[in-house]
Amino acid sequence: MARPLEPELQRLAAELLVVRASGHLADHQRRYPRWELANAELQALLELGVGGVILLGAGAAELALRCRQLRDWAGQPLLLCADVEEGVGQRFEGASWLVPPLGLGRLHGRDPQLALDLAESYGRCTGRDAARAGLNWVLAPVCDVNNNPANPVINVRAWGEEPAVVAELTAAFCRGLQGAGVLGCAKHFPGHGDTSSDSHLELPVLPHRRERLEAIELPPFRAAIAAGVAAVMTAHLLLPVLDPERPATLSSAVLSQLLRRDLGFRGLVVTDALVMEAISRHHGAGEATVLALEAGADLVLMPADAHQAIEAIVAALASGRLSRQQLEASAERRRAALEQVRTGRGDPGLKGDPLTAAQPDRPLEQELVERTLEQRGGSWASAKASADPAILGPGVNLLRLDSALQAPFLPPTAPALTLPAAAGLRPCLLDNLHPSLWRPDPQAPLNLDQLGEGPVLLQLFLRGNPFRGSAGGDEPWPAAVAQLLRHGRLAGLAIYGSPYLWEALQPLLPEPLPAAYSPGQMPRAQAWLLGRLGLADRSAGQAFTD
Repeated sequence: MARPLEPELQRLAAELLVVRASGHLADHQRRYPRWELANAELQALLELGVGGVILLGAGAAELALRCRQLRDWAGQPLLLCADVEEGVGQRFEGASWLVPPLGLGRLHGRDPQLALDLAESYGRCTGRDAARAGLNWVLAPVCDVNNNPANPVINVRAWGEEPAVVAELTAAFCRGLQGAGVLGCAKHFPGHGDTSSDSHLELPVLPHRRERLEAIELPPFRAAIAAGVAAVMTAHLLLPVLDPERPATLSSAVLSQLLRRDLGFRGLVVTDALVMEAISRHHGAGEATVLALEAGADLVLMPADAHQAIEAIVAALASGRLSRQQLEASAERRRAALEQVRTGRGDPGLKGDPLTAAQPDRPLEQELVERTLEQRGGSWASAKASADPAILGPGVNLLRLDSALQAPFLPPTAPALTLPAAAGLRPCLLDNLHPSLWRPDPQAPLNLDQLGEGPVLLQLFLRGNPFRGSAGGDEPWPAAVAQLLRHGRLAGLAIYGSPYLWEALQPLLPEPLPAAYSPGQMPRAQAWLLGRLGLADRSAGQAFTD
């Protein structure tokens, strides 16, 4: 029979865990019940002393109510965080939804000072929106240098492809974010940008020498630390030059020596989610938790089973495998971070207020969309004026996306659907749910008979995303574009998300062809891009009865 856990040690162990919950108030609203705890279990864990909750889903106003509820259940200061790397509206409807950071990295090459100013505004907006919604910890910025175009999971989440650019922009973001009164988190240490596999699915290996890490991967983390970032998140990847056996999340050589000793970081070290396959495939919930704390982590994010994790920590304390002094120091760093939030410059009157939570910064959203748009060729308006035969309607609006069921950027009213429809283009979705249009012909990979007749507006929604294992570059889009051009079918090209396909396809396009790229995929980005190509919304100002 197992001995009952000592309450004091149990509470200390619980304080070092961050568990996952839905931003919605009711259990039946959970989008991912596999990972999001039911309310009864969540409340019990918070009463036990669990120190943090990571949230996903709901509107910003409902999130504010949810955060109040969680704080009430906890009865103590609580870390409330979210992966809102692209503004709080990326995850919680009603707040500001900003273009991905890589857009500012590209802007930096054209106007460095403007990019830095916008990066700081980006951080300030994210911090303000987070505080209004009740969050006190933002799991951003991504400090990874995306110097591998095939990276399936970082991609547009990074702030650039050059270490110096990423360092400058992430430091500016941190100043804006933490100046708004919330905590930041630099991730994924020591750098996830040069991987071609996704740690949500497997364990990537980074085979670089220490000199290379110093030159490429580490400068952005040094800059974020110098800017006062409150936390650093670990990466689930193997760096044989530092530790040939354990991934960074479980390696004292990476966390205690490189991060703490060499980089001098004194804040919170938090693991990436331990439910990710790179860790959970090799270690159980309890063992993974203990290994992470042994390595030097302060907080464990999303252990596969919180109760097993607590029991394993207490058992490791009893056996001497973990020292109580070390865990008390981690708990104290957590409390110091929360005190930093409580005494920070953010307006405490805005924290967790549903009346102010959904007040997005529309001017900043629009400026970021406009500044990061890239365009070439003409527009449909000029094509019609010059009697160009490649004009729209009737024809096909071909949209490539991962899944129509998991595309928050493509509701029924999305401009990518409604504006082409008004021009006579019928939608055709190419995703993992609809019949494939591909055929095994390297020169003519699209089945044009199945596609239907008429000019084709090609809209590609492609970017790196967790769990997909690809950034979309493995599909034969250069051959498909060449095929459409040979048949006189391609009327326009719009790419939303990853810039690498845009760069690959540009040389194939004839000069007059309307084409544009936006790092953002949200409706605001769609409307602006298509408007620049000549598809303006003509319904504005019409009466409801028109």
